[in-house]
Amino acid sequence: MLAIKRVPTVVSVNQDCGSVSRDCLQSCFLTGFDLPLFKYTKKMKTTELQLLGDEEVPSSPPTIERSFLGTLLLSKWEERASQGLFRYDVTACESRVLSGNYGFIAQLNEGRHLKKRLTEFRVDQVLQEFDPKKFNFSKVNRNEVLFQFGEGEEAGYYDITPILSSPDFVLINVSPIEYGHVLLVPRLFDFVPQRLCANDLLLALYFTAEVDCPYFRVGYNSLGAFATINHLHFQAYYLAYPFPVECASITRINKGSLKSSLRISELVDYPVKGVVYESMDLNEIAISVASTCQELELRNIPFNLLICDCGTRVFLFPQQALHQVSQKVLDTQVNPAAWEIGGHIVLKRKEDYEHATEEFVTALLAEVSLSDPDFQDVKNIICK
Repeated sequence: MLAIKRVPTVVSVNQDCGSVSRDCLQSCFLTGFDLPLFKYTKKMKTTELQLLGDEEVPSSPPTIERSFLGTLLLSKWEERASQGLFRYDVTACESRVLSGNYGFIAQLNEGRHLKKRLTEFRVDQVLQEFDPKKFNFSKVNRNEVLFQFGEGEEAGYYDITPILSSPDFVLINVSPIEYGHVLLVPRLFDFVPQRLCANDLLLALYFTAEVDCPYFRVGYNSLGAFATINHLHFQAYYLAYPFPVECASITRINKGSLKSSLRISELVDYPVKGVVYESMDLNEIAISVASTCQELELRNIPFNLLICDCGTRVFLFPQQALHQVSQKVLDTQVNPAAWEIGGHIVLKRKEDYEHATEEFVTALLAEVSLSDPDFQDVKNIICK
């Protein structure tokens, strides 16, 4: 049994903001640089997962049994931390659980506001073309790459491998929210903008399944729902507490079928309206969620995804358009994205953190929730 280590992050004084150099990932690709590769196999999950449910929130990270990929990911992440590749020390960020019914987790992360890259695109359009002049992940330093993540007939890890023709990469997030915060970038050199298809979502589900830890979640933010980079990517990190949304009540909205194990439900008595997809068949989840998300994109409805339970449960949160969110919420500098809507509230001002209450968070999250008629339209899309 291995516990998650929490070693202090060494912060580099030379952290750049994504300028292109001979050490960037694009240059490595062009010159045939070798990088590590983790291969996974597509397989149906057949074991039942123990859900977090109403467990008490532990006072410290629990001891967990790591999968090979989980061990690999954290060991390489900690290696990058010791090399000073992060913009601030995330282990120094304060966190506390807010009293109340939901159990929201508040974190003070002043560095993420001061040193995070700025958004470089319009926030009122969910679908936008990729712009090579703006920051994208081909411009990151090659040392920010942990490994390639690719499908193979047999699972395995290869320490030195040529970069694949259309590689999926796992990178560190240089502005981390939590320990082990990484980015999964599908088909990085295809320069796909931030939009979803079933195959890319399926990749994220298999990534979550291979890590095989209930405390490891993957998030996705569309443009207009607080994504800050228009280059297809997912985020992921470890949090050793249940996300409040994972414990929320739900009611089923789709009819059962002998041909399908997919269960679709809506959240009940949660500050943000949302839909939950559950199935042991990852392919079934990917197709259903992606088809709904693509319809939302066409209707210019921003949304967030939160992937839990090793890929077998996906939360979908359609959002109000950003211009409909009150100035009071915008002034808090809190971005109600996937993590925040799930209940992990990243606060960037000390006064907000010190005075944060469940009432404050509930009101903040409710600002981005769809109205009842708009949410009914989303449910109609799903039930088709």
